[in-house]
Amino acid sequence: MTYFKEPETVHGQPFKTGILLVNLGTPEAPTRKALRIYLKEFLSDPRVVEIPRPVWWLILNGIILNTRPKKSAAKYAAIWTSDGSPLKVHTEKQAKLLKGWLGERVTSPFVVDYAMRYGQPAMPDTLARMKAAGCDRILILPAYPQYAASSTATAFDVAFTWLQQTRTQPALRTLKHYHDHPAYIQALAANIRDYWQMHGRPDILLMSFHGVPRYTLEKGDPYHCECQKTGRLLTEALGLDPKQVRLTFQSRFGRAEWIKPYTDKALDELGRVGTGRVDVVAPGFTADCLETLEELAMEGRATFLAAGGKAFHYIPALNEHPQWIDALGRIALENLGGWVSGTWDHDADEQARKAGRQRALEMGALN
Repeated sequence: MTYFKEPETVHGQPFKTGILLVNLGTPEAPTRKALRIYLKEFLSDPRVVEIPRPVWWLILNGIILNTRPKKSAAKYAAIWTSDGSPLKVHTEKQAKLLKGWLGERVTSPFVVDYAMRYGQPAMPDTLARMKAAGCDRILILPAYPQYAASSTATAFDVAFTWLQQTRTQPALRTLKHYHDHPAYIQALAANIRDYWQMHGRPDILLMSFHGVPRYTLEKGDPYHCECQKTGRLLTEALGLDPKQVRLTFQSRFGRAEWIKPYTDKALDELGRVGTGRVDVVAPGFTADCLETLEELAMEGRATFLAAGGKAFHYIPALNEHPQWIDALGRIALENLGGWVSGTWDHDADEQARKAGRQRALEMGALN
């Protein structure tokens, strides 16, 4: 095996701990060419499409990559910003804010960076850069709260493949999931309450998670169960009656059956029965992206209103919400045990968080 070239050794350089925030990925531009490159990498992953390779190669290269890039480019163009892809913009900001949050608590040297499983910045390149910066221990922190083989596992695959080709390997830790972590649930609840304070409350809160083929559930993937648990805990944190909540799955692709109920079908049904207002939130997406801004906020709105619904609201993803950055930091620290030293006081942090929540309650911010 040929190994990657090792960075030049700098004797006396202190070793650092790395935290790598990993998200799914995004094309470089909302163009047909860029989408073809992105979709080819994404849909060629055997973790994403579990169809025999020769059969899938013909379908992908003969049909999908000749038809889908143009359609997908138009969708991306509808949500593209002056700074680029929303997913990339938010993920980069999250990494910077996480660095600042940890910088107030960690005294030992550390590095925070971000990468995409598909597209740029690529995981192998970022891992190599962190290693060159002196990181001899790296935590892989996925942006996916719920574990799925087609998201979390494939990101780990890339990290381990890079490790196999590295002569002097850094220690590697992976974070499988945090779908039921109290800080994550509290951040989701705070984000929703903040929106409701500004815009009022809905008749129905619809929680939409990214879908996966049903056969993944039947083969043992825990994703469906973890989404259900997140939904239950979030419902409890918001103090809602389960009758006020719907949990659905979006973004299905192809002819195979995916886990149900489907988001678009649920929105259509809610519209047909004359639901006054539906708010849609996507708890599994920690950063807004095509699936939230175009599929939910645009297509979902059109589906609901066309079916007879009265008012539709999309609640933005966690993005840079202060309580999410706090949760991200807490989750990272818990998984960095023994790797970093600092001056944080978990009890004091928790007391400060509760005090802030109490002040918000007294001001009428949380109902």
